[in-house]
Amino acid sequence: MTTTPDSDPRQELQQVEEDLARLRRELDEVRALGGTRFDPPNDAGDVAAELTAEEEQQAIIATLEKRRDDLRRKLGLAEGS
Repeated sequence: MTTTPDSDPRQELQQVEEDLARLRRELDEVRALGGTRFDPPNDAGDVAAELTAEEEQQAIIATLEKRRDDLRRKLGLAEGS
């Protein structure tokens, strides 16, 4: 999501929260599949690629959480509401 100087913070906050929910669901699905796969990664390269993808997803989530918190402060909303 890109922001512009005249973007509505409330709309941006809503989009960030939707993105966070979607990314968390996707990450949970990936983690759930990791333990139940019939054909798990067979070599270190495959394992490393999966771990890297998970770490990247977590970094995106952390960035969105920070943006969400910044928007909440800008709007005068309490954390966690």
